[in-house]
Amino acid sequence: MAGWSADDIPDQRGRVAVVTGASSGIGLVTARELARRGARVVLACRSEARGREAERRIRAAAPRAEAEFRRLDLADLSSVRAFAADLPYDRLDLLINNAGVMALPYRRTADGFETQFGVNHLGHFALTGLLMPRLLTTPGARVVSVSSIMHALADVDTGDLNSERRYRRWAAYSRSKTANLLFVHELARRLQAADADVLAAAAHPGYAATGLQTAGARMEGRKGVERIMELGNRLVAQPAESGALPSLYAATAPGVRQDSFTGPRLAMWRGAPAPSWRARRTRDDVMGERLWAASEQLTKVTYQGLGEAA
Repeated sequence: MAGWSADDIPDQRGRVAVVTGASSGIGLVTARELARRGARVVLACRSEARGREAERRIRAAAPRAEAEFRRLDLADLSSVRAFAADLPYDRLDLLINNAGVMALPYRRTADGFETQFGVNHLGHFALTGLLMPRLLTTPGARVVSVSSIMHALADVDTGDLNSERRYRRWAAYSRSKTANLLFVHELARRLQAADADVLAAAAHPGYAATGLQTAGARMEGRKGVERIMELGNRLVAQPAESGALPSLYAATAPGVRQDSFTGPRLAMWRGAPAPSWRARRTRDDVMGERLWAASEQLTKVTYQGLGEAA
């Protein structure tokens, strides 16, 4: 793993990948590098204009790339269902659950969920479940969910998943990232119990310069906070090209283990991919089961072909 870079990605020809949030930042780099290595990549994005521009940029960087935009709004479960129903491929080798929102003012999704929990966790939970039949019939398929080192700051509260009693934007973000890791843990357990040839892994980018950091401040017109975040991106953060490496490693490198968590090597902040520390609670079987059951109830999505973990 030492010194691993995008040049080490194995040949992806003949493989189909879905990357959520592929219109910019880490998602765009992830999609571009998979396409450069020969994968047929579906850019699952909310904005058609930005998705089409991402298509253009990928093809400009790799003229032979097979990249296509398909609309997906993770804040609307009807959009998630439509995306899964309309995806024209029988196989699915890679699902990269990359899209996310960070530290937004309190908002609700189209289905009434708190937006950070709804987009970062529930939207991806539903998408993965709806695509699971294709993953299960594709040998060596992988699901990679992008979490964050910020998961360390807050646990999931299964009694208040939508932050209705009290909302603090950073705590809500951290809970959603803990939910990502609990989801991967429980999914890995269920895949193993079903003896399925599908790998569930997690990754995080460390501190990478993307649009996530400034979105909340921009929505509220907090120019001072926005400028501070922009300054941090310029002076401290690593570029998106580096931030995407843990996701690409988890998605393509040989020897990746079930329920692994990959991040930057240097203090979980920057550098080449390496095994990353994670809070012990993100491997709690009881909490994983509770969150899974609540997610099924909220999204009305069940995982065909997977029962309960042993």
